[in-house]
Amino acid sequence: MLRLLLLAIGLLVVAGCAAQTPAQPQPTPTLDPANVYQNPVLDLDFADPDLLKVGDTWYAYATNSANDNIRVASSTDLVEWVLGADALPDMPAWSRVGLTWAPEVTTLDGGATFLMYFVARDRASDRQCIGLATATSPAGPFVDTRSGPFICNPDEGGDIDASSFVDEDGTPWLLWKNDGNCCGMDTWIYIQQLAPDGLSLVGEATQLIKQDLPWEGNLVEAPTLWKQDGRYFLFYSANSYGDNRYAIGYASADVPTGPYTKSPERLAYSSNEYGKVTGPGGQDVVVGPSGRTFLVYHSWADTMGYRRMNLDELRWVDGKPSVTVTSGVDVARP
Repeated sequence: MLRLLLLAIGLLVVAGCAAQTPAQPQPTPTLDPANVYQNPVLDLDFADPDLLKVGDTWYAYATNSANDNIRVASSTDLVEWVLGADALPDMPAWSRVGLTWAPEVTTLDGGATFLMYFVARDRASDRQCIGLATATSPAGPFVDTRSGPFICNPDEGGDIDASSFVDEDGTPWLLWKNDGNCCGMDTWIYIQQLAPDGLSLVGEATQLIKQDLPWEGNLVEAPTLWKQDGRYFLFYSANSYGDNRYAIGYASADVPTGPYTKSPERLAYSSNEYGKVTGPGGQDVVVGPSGRTFLVYHSWADTMGYRRMNLDELRWVDGKPSVTVTSGVDVARP
């Protein structure tokens, strides 16, 4: 009996010592200098980036700047970008020059026709509204020959930030936001089915989410719909775009039209943890060459007064998205 008692005491002593032993530090992975990049990937005025892959090339489109109505750039690796000519060189008759925002470009016929949903100032209502232009090349030139906007609801403050989504069954959808914050109204993110060619809308629009969390301020905008493991994730930006309150959130649902459940926590926000990132937003989601998903977004260059394009990996942890925003630090290339 004494021998058994001493053995038990010895085991307890060993277990206690093991519990008090400090954990070994985890090794920091060493990145191959030839296989890294740093944000921003496009260090010039390139707000509200939207990306489209055609063949082996990604095309990025952005809000008007530098005398271009719609800026466009191309890349074969998502890191090195080459600027192209104005993708929408001539504004349609219904619009005013300037205030051409947040383009969305897609193709629904395998690349025979490219569709650009864009925001411009409607002459008739003097509100921001959504136009539709087409081209035979992803680089443009895109042309809008319509007599009026594609979507325009002046009584709701106008409409901005169109975003397309094609479900696994081939059904195309369009999302956008009413610009109610211009006029003291609620801002809703809407979704509506598109015709197979994307040139008209089908059925009625459905309201998905509005501003109702403290961090969102008085608006939600810039919708991006993504399907991951059978669930629909609605990424969006919220709060004041011009400072460090602007951030990216997300909500999820079982079907494209919802109902959506918001995450109470922001997905991406201003941070100094891995380089200074201010006001991330206007996001898009893309799949890189290796199959990893990436969040593309703009953030402010504080000393230069413009929004540049960043790229950070979008990870999925226990079925939820996670991203670490970076600037000026080495991260693994796509």
